[in-house]
Amino acid sequence: MNILENLNIDGVLKAAYAAGDAIMKIYDTSDFGVEMKTDDSPLTLADKAAHIEIVKYLESTDWPIISEEGIQTPFEERNNWDTLWMVDPLDGTKEFIKRNGEFTVNIALIHGEIPVFGVVYSPILKKMYYGGTALGYSELIIESNDPLRLKSKTKSQLETIGSKSSVRIIASRSHQNQDTRNFINQYENTELVSMGSSLKFMVLAEGNADVYPRYAPTMEWDTAAAHAILLGLGYDIYQVIEPNIITKKSLNYNKENLLNPYFVAY
Repeated sequence: MNILENLNIDGVLKAAYAAGDAIMKIYDTSDFGVEMKTDDSPLTLADKAAHIEIVKYLESTDWPIISEEGIQTPFEERNNWDTLWMVDPLDGTKEFIKRNGEFTVNIALIHGEIPVFGVVYSPILKKMYYGGTALGYSELIIESNDPLRLKSKTKSQLETIGSKSSVRIIASRSHQNQDTRNFINQYENTELVSMGSSLKFMVLAEGNADVYPRYAPTMEWDTAAAHAILLGLGYDIYQVIEPNIITKKSLNYNKENLLNPYFVAY
């Protein structure tokens, strides 16, 4: 199947921009309409509004949708989906509520359990990242200027990263668990880079960090769009299995359980 023949990139970008506009309309109000979901994660009016805008476009395509804010299709049905959309209408809802600007719109196209195209849009920064293996590259649009081709990297081993004079690690400065501290402490000289939502991955995509360890729960829609963009640049996101063994197996998608394993991206 030739994904590009059926992929309207401009349409997906417009959907992300529309979702961003819907989010910002609520961001500029005093009432976010915050409620708590069954997993104790917050849901706002902005999450719902962004979901509606994205689905308006994606429903016109040939592919089904998994969205964090949508009704989840039973695995028995979606297990037959070869190609699908994976959406997080507002990634970083807690950051949105804090008004720190570190939230994104995430849209990914999954084919054969692999994210082949992704869009990560920051309405605050007005940065639109998109790309993947379906294109063979990834790009960045700032404001409405011409796209900038992001620099691809040669696949490297963690041992190569460790040989650098200083390793730039994406990690929270204030909320580190022991597994994350253990990962950081294996390097002699480190620089910590802190960021919210999928913008963590985009720090990697822009070449401003070396590695991102994640020893905490995430869902498939949290990573799929950014994963696609990283794959288009030669990066990958590798599964971590007990006891903290970093494998060479990439995160995969549309699993029966949509919870990701822990991972390390580089």
